[in-house]
Amino acid sequence: MRQKRKVFSVSNLTLFLTLACTLAFFTGCVAPFSDIQSAKLLGKGNVEVTPSFSSVSMSSEGETQHVQNHYGVQAGFGLSGFMDLRLRYERITGDLDAETSFGVNVIGFGPKFRLAKNWLALYVPVGFAFGNDITIADTWQVHPTLLGTWAFGKSFELNPSAKIMIPLKKDEFDTLYAFNLGAAISTDVSKWAVRPEIGICTNFQGGHFMQFSVGLTLSSGLFKK
Repeated sequence: MRQKRKVFSVSNLTLFLTLACTLAFFTGCVAPFSDIQSAKLLGKGNVEVTPSFSSVSMSSEGETQHVQNHYGVQAGFGLSGFMDLRLRYERITGDLDAETSFGVNVIGFGPKFRLAKNWLALYVPVGFAFGNDITIADTWQVHPTLLGTWAFGKSFELNPSAKIMIPLKKDEFDTLYAFNLGAAISTDVSKWAVRPEIGICTNFQGGHFMQFSVGLTLSSGLFKK
C-alpha cells in the first residue's frame, strides 16, 4: 500500500518545495490558503477588485523558515442577491536553495453563496497551477470555505474563515485544513478597505504553514454617490 507523502519536514525542505509546488492552487506553492475577503455579498451588478501580497512560512520541529511570497489579485462579481462569482490569479515565488528560485502561476474561480446576510457565506473555489515543469492536471483542488464577518460600524470588521483544501488527485496528496483571521479597515468598508490577515494551514500530522497577507479592496460603490 502506498503511503501518503509527508510534506512538513525542515530537514527535507527541498523535497517539500518540489512536492508543494505541484499542489499550487490560487495563492501559493503550498496550495494558497488566504482569503482576504468578507462574508458579505456584493449585490447584483456590483464589482470589487483586491490586489494583495502574502508571505508564507513553514514551521516544524521547532524551526520556522520563510518559503514563498504571493503577489495576486482577485475580483468579485455580484450575480444576484444570493450569489457572487469570484476569480483569482496569483504569482508565487520562492527559493529552493541559495542558488535556485521558482515561480508558479495559479488561477482559481468559484461561486460564493449567502448563508446569513452580511455575516456568513460559503465559498467553493476550484483552481489549478501552471508553469515550467508543472502538469496542470495534477494540481486541481477544491477549497470549500466558510466565511464569517463581524462588523463594528462601517469602518471596521473582523473576518474569520475555515476551509478544507481537497486535492482532486487524492491518491498522491494529503487533504489540508486552513484557518484565517482577517480584518477590514476603512472609512467606509462598502466602498474600500485595507485587509490585513493571518492564517495557519496544516494536515494535523506535525508541522504547519503560516501566512500573513495584506490586500486593498476597491468596490464599485466607491464611484456611486
